[in-house]
Amino acid sequence: MPCSSPRRGFTLVELLVVLAIISLLLTIAIPRYFGSVEKSKEVALKENLQVLRSGLDKYYADKGEYPAALADLVTHHYFRSVPLDPVTESAATWQLIPSPNGEISGVADVRSGAKGKTREGIPFEQL
Repeated sequence: MPCSSPRRGFTLVELLVVLAIISLLLTIAIPRYFGSVEKSKEVALKENLQVLRSGLDKYYADKGEYPAALADLVTHHYFRSVPLDPVTESAATWQLIPSPNGEISGVADVRSGAKGKTREGIPFEQL
């Protein structure tokens, strides 16, 4: 009886070794991935806060008063839209800080409405 062609394919042991290697690589890569996502959100939050504060300062310099709401910055063409808080993924969670001078009304500063802390341990509300 002639010998049939040899079987092709992977053995169960080979498949288990490959799965073990893949799972080992994933346990190394996934924490780094989520850490980089958190870091990018913090960087974007700091940038959005800087842009908003710059817009508030420019509005005050032009008009001599602070805007009543962040939407006024869009209405008067300082922004195309109110930037999102990247941590909460919403433009409605900004905490609006009034002017320390009681004679001037409006929004003088903004802070993040996100709960929690940065990777350095600073609360998001204090950025």
